[in-house]
Amino acid sequence: MITFRVPGPADLDMLLSVRDGLFDNPLDPAQAKDFLDDPLHMMVLAFDAAEAVGMATGTVLLHPDKRPSFFVNEVGVREGWMRRGIGTAVARKLIDVARRHGCNGVWLATEADNRAALALYRAMGGVEQAAVCFGWDGALDAP
Repeated sequence: MITFRVPGPADLDMLLSVRDGLFDNPLDPAQAKDFLDDPLHMMVLAFDAAEAVGMATGTVLLHPDKRPSFFVNEVGVREGWMRRGIGTAVARKLIDVARRHGCNGVWLATEADNRAALALYRAMGGVEQAAVCFGWDGALDAP
């Protein structure tokens, strides 16, 4: 049975115990602590027993002239657990958390050739928008 958890500052040891391969890179303890300590950063983890098998992360974006919006940073599912609805579940739960925190509008970006992500977000009812991305200092380089 898959269970879900929204980790907070008290969950650093649990997060650091996640086996490599779920996130793009090995977790950095200082970055993980800063992420969990910041109330504008949110995460949902999916577990199969004690194994973290799915994750979604995002960031609240504050604006001086409108309500906060939410950017979904990434959604990932561990090899071997894909195509079981875990990606959809963690993404939906993350969006629900953001909405409960008062975010008005949720958005994300993905690569045009990321077929799995495109299928996921289309199936979730996301509305595709044309956009042009600009990056500095390697921000858009592959992990």
